[in-house]
Amino acid sequence: MKAHLVKHVKVEDDDGNLIEIKIWQLQAPSPDKPHGYKYSMAYIVEGMRIIGYDNSEGKGDHKHYGGKEVAYTFRSIDRLLEDFSRDIERFIRGDKP
Repeated sequence: MKAHLVKHVKVEDDDGNLIEIKIWQLQAPSPDKPHGYKYSMAYIVEGMRIIGYDNSEGKGDHKHYGGKEVAYTFRSIDRLLEDFSRDIERFIRGDKP
């Protein structure tokens, strides 16, 4: 299924860690993407993914944090970005998942 890239951000934070966000809008919703978006977000520290949000084929919406993979409830793109940013802030503060 074709998709249109609506957002791609790749930045390095003040500590040299990488933040990458990719969001595509699908031509039509699908069974595993009923909201009509495909996305991949990652926070990379010293070459390792510490936090990730994605909805890879067949897995549905989920996130990776602290070595765990858990389901994620998609509400909106804005909320997705807020939740991802909040998890990065939690990690930087040293909060446990």
